[in-house]
Amino acid sequence: MNVYLIDNHPLIREAMAIQIRRLAPIASIHEAGSLAEFATQSAQNGAPDLLVIELELPDSSGLHVISQLKALYAHCPLIVFTNVSAALLEDAAITAGADIFIQKTTSINDISAALRALVAEDTTVITQSGDHTKKLSRRQKELMLMLNQGLSNREIAAKMDISEHTVKVHLWRLFRKLGVNSRTQALAFGRANGLV
Repeated sequence: MNVYLIDNHPLIREAMAIQIRRLAPIASIHEAGSLAEFATQSAQNGAPDLLVIELELPDSSGLHVISQLKALYAHCPLIVFTNVSAALLEDAAITAGADIFIQKTTSINDISAALRALVAEDTTVITQSGDHTKKLSRRQKELMLMLNQGLSNREIAAKMDISEHTVKVHLWRLFRKLGVNSRTQALAFGRANGLV
């Protein structure tokens, strides 16, 4: 797993690298302070399997960072890890192509839980319906049922005893597995294929 941490603050990169190494010891972690440095490193070390980026970089800033990286690596998970308030920018960042948005002020436990949900593989159960075969984890099956009940992220977090950040990561993994982009599409797919 090739992980790139793109942030102009070395201590932030180091702290995130420590968290990722705890969860994925065999990951190759590369640190870059700018997009130019990332370009050089990725040419040497290979394409990313996971990108963690700050939106304010010396050679690019704002949502433009996301669009630049997604244009090159459309299928690579991209985590925005920034000081910018989620209330101000999360929706726009997701629309621009980010998969997950985490504020740097988030507690270390919540950051770790979100990363764990992203990199860890859950035990799966196989669901077959029609011509579709989908491997859903037990947690993903629970999520589908909760989506079907119309529960919000906050309500799902309370029921599962996890943070809202972690709920978002689990939903992101579920959407990728189903090949959809939203709750509505996930429910439509699930109802059409016997997943709920």
